[in-house]
Order: sequence, then structure tokens, then C-alpha cells
Amino acid sequence: MGRSKSSDRWLREHHQDPYVNRSREEGYRSRASYKLIEIDRKDGLFRRGQTVVDLGAAPGGWSQVAAERVGERGTVLASDILPMDPIPEVTFVQGDFTEQAVLEELLAKLDGRPVDLVISDMAPNMSGVAAIDIPSAMHLVELGLEMAHEVLRPGGAFVTKVFQGEGFDDLLRTMKRDFQRVASRKPDASRGRSREQYQVCTGFRGR
Repeated sequence: MGRSKSSDRWLREHHQDPYVNRSREEGYRSRASYKLIEIDRKDGLFRRGQTVVDLGAAPGGWSQVAAERVGERGTVLASDILPMDPIPEVTFVQGDFTEQAVLEELLAKLDGRPVDLVISDMAPNMSGVAAIDIPSAMHLVELGLEMAHEVLRPGGAFVTKVFQGEGFDDLLRTMKRDFQRVASRKPDASRGRSREQYQVCTGFRGR
């Protein structure tokens, strides 16, 4: 069976994408690395020695950036339901972090260390039907926010991918309640036609 026109268009755009080509040249696993690099440049998220949790980490583009930024004295703990090839200085736990056994493994790996930053580039498998995709994406954001509540130290930060749509206003109110500052970012590395944006929440007020 031949490829669809939309599939051909995606492949053509993918191979011509400057961020895809740059990621190959610079050794990042995905173009998504540059989204986090841009966000960090604007919001100053990372410091040496931090403890970072990366949710939905595979294939590892965000974990690579986090490991570079926190250095050898820092800790990066990554998790995904998909497998991920090892990254130096990154501890990976495969599984659904909303399941108790996986959550307990993640908490055990943290060994009581307070978390400075939770990052999440999670997204559902998109169907192209907004009525299905937006609620699914919002649910993932809510799960990530719950994890942030569980592990963040007071003053910590949470960065997550979101999609504008039903439920976003309620989500934004919750973030503003729980964090001192909430900003929306659309990195240049995000494809123009994508509805994704990133919420950068800093100054966690504590549980």
C-alpha cells in the first residue's frame, strides 16, 4: 500500500526541518531538545546540581538537555511507558508513572531528594479529532501536575506541553493557584501549524 499524501508531506517537511538536521549534527535524539533549550534560555530553569524529573521522556531529547544543564552533581530521573536507550547521567524507569508500583520505584530512585524541576513533553497519540485529542492531552497534563505536587520542593518549577482547547482555562487557574508565576511559551522549534504550547510554572507554593 502506498503512502498517503499527508504522510509524504510530513516526511518531506521532516527531512527539510532545520531543527531535525541540527539535532542530527549536534547529537540530540529529537528536535524537541531545542524547545526545552529555548524555554530555558528565556526562563532560566536549570542550574548545576538540580534534581530533575522528566515525564514521557522517550526518546530522550529533553533528558539529554537536562543532564547537560544540571551537570555531574545533578540528578535526572526519566520515565516513559516506552523503552529509552541509556543516556549518561540519566536514570530511567520504564512504566506508567500513574501506577503505584512505578511511582514507588521513581520515589525510591529519588531517595528522599526534593525535586527542583518536573518537565513533561507528554502528548497522546493524536487522532486528528480535536474532541478526542484535547481531553486526552489535558488528562496527561493533569497527571503530570499531580506528579509535580507529589515531588516538587517549595519554590520548584513545572514545565509541560499543553494544547489550547476545552479545559485549558480551568487548568490555567489551577496552575496559578499552585505556582507564583505561570507563563505560556511557543518555542520557535515548535512547528507553526501545531497547537502545542508550553506552560512554564515557577515558584511552587507547596502542598
